[in-house]
Amino acid sequence: MAKISSPMTLLFILVSSIMINHIHVVSSKQWCIATLTATDAQLQSNINFGCSQGIDCSPIRPGGSCFIPDKLSNHASFVMNAYYQSHGRTKEACSFGNTGTFAATDPSFGGCVYGS
Repeated sequence: MAKISSPMTLLFILVSSIMINHIHVVSSKQWCIATLTATDAQLQSNINFGCSQGIDCSPIRPGGSCFIPDKLSNHASFVMNAYYQSHGRTKEACSFGNTGTFAATDPSFGGCVYGS
């Protein structure tokens, strides 16, 4: 059996600790977006629900920073994420009847900024 020196063991523990902490920081942000399989009716329902729960939906209205592209999936994803971020970032807050899913990459684009 090979004998590992104390400095090497310490170095290994230090590097491992740094890597574990780094991985945690990198994976700590996530966004809630609409699934690709959600129907237009489900997406519209999610928008209606989020907007009725106090989410600021002005960015997805004409002239808003997230109106373009004028696609239901984009608008729903913005509202769903805003709801998720403002309701504890829990799995349940992104469920939306199984039409919500998590993204590890920031879906913001142009002037449309998704909260995190």
